[in-house]
Amino acid sequence: MEVTLSPLSPSQSKTFFKSLLELKEGERLRTCLQCGTCSGVCPFGYIMKFPPGKIIGALRAEIFDYVLKTDTVWMCISCNACTAFCPSNIPITEALMTRTKEELLLAGNVPTELQSALENTQRYGNPLGESPRKRADWTAGIQPEVNILGKTRQPVDVLWYVGDYASYHSRMKSATQALAKVLNALGVKFGILGPEEFSDGDSQRLAGERGLFEMMAQKNGQAFRKYKFNEIITTDPHAYNALKNGYPALGVEYPVKHYTQFLVERLEQLKPMLKKEIKAKVAYHDPCYLGRVNGVFDQPRDLLTAIPGVELVEMSHQRLNSLCCGGGGGGMWLDGFQWEKAHTRVSEWRVREAVTAGADILAVACPYEPPRFEDAAKNVPNAGTLKVREIAELLAESMSL
Repeated sequence: MEVTLSPLSPSQSKTFFKSLLELKEGERLRTCLQCGTCSGVCPFGYIMKFPPGKIIGALRAEIFDYVLKTDTVWMCISCNACTAFCPSNIPITEALMTRTKEELLLAGNVPTELQSALENTQRYGNPLGESPRKRADWTAGIQPEVNILGKTRQPVDVLWYVGDYASYHSRMKSATQALAKVLNALGVKFGILGPEEFSDGDSQRLAGERGLFEMMAQKNGQAFRKYKFNEIITTDPHAYNALKNGYPALGVEYPVKHYTQFLVERLEQLKPMLKKEIKAKVAYHDPCYLGRVNGVFDQPRDLLTAIPGVELVEMSHQRLNSLCCGGGGGGMWLDGFQWEKAHTRVSEWRVREAVTAGADILAVACPYEPPRFEDAAKNVPNAGTLKVREIAELLAESMSL
């Protein structure tokens, strides 16, 4: 799709470039070597008319208007691979791609399905368009009952920020319930916000909606301040990234861990409970915003290898070089758009790697991933027997919960 826009004047291009340089570490944009590494490691760099290096080139040449006339920047799934492997250490995802998406949003050049998710977030507090009143419906039937803080007003040791997909998505509810059962078995005194919880906003921010991110941070911060707790755990790596790296600058700062980090700290208590053998070769998928962005690689693997019978196998892309599931940076809400452009999905590439590694189970630690990989497995040869399981589900199974 081509859009006709009034081109930016050279002075406007210069102003935008200056605004990028003023961002944290944005000055490093001046050090771009035009080596093409960013385009090479980008899963969809071959599709983009303006991959990161060319965007920087357009800014230097003061012809940024050409970037705004295309829509292939939306193929960026904010996986942060470009940043991780840039020889000049340029924060490409944060300082360049996210701001470019902001400009595209302001220009009205935004795919319809992404626009719908952003509107749902503003209206309902989540991109799925679900009622806030249903946010804690997944707790039904769990014993002891999950502590919804707005009802009990009880102090807790741990505030569990559950997140959008872990709360609402039909596939993910079983994984969320599994983690609740594991926490109960460990005797963790935890509570959830339920209807008072809003989207963390991180994926919306990476899709160019900074204002929406700040609104969600403010609303969540107001809810956090109402209750007494010692730390926050999260189900979603994007929520973890937001709470750890984004919210503090907005005055919302609490100790936070991804649930895999939290459970590893209790591994000695957990191990005697892992009695049921799960005899399977398990490949673990490193989520971009848990692994590559925040350096959490070992804890999920430590939990998996503690399960009797599990043989951990590694895929060809792993740890820092992990292949994105395709859901970040708004990718969860751009599947149709990206399919039209690429006629392939990175989630299918990842499933092929799991099959090639001989895995029986593809283990994940992010609520975006089970539905994405299960759908992908339907289209990948020889993936019919591959099971996609959240780590919490595997732990609960081994504990016979």
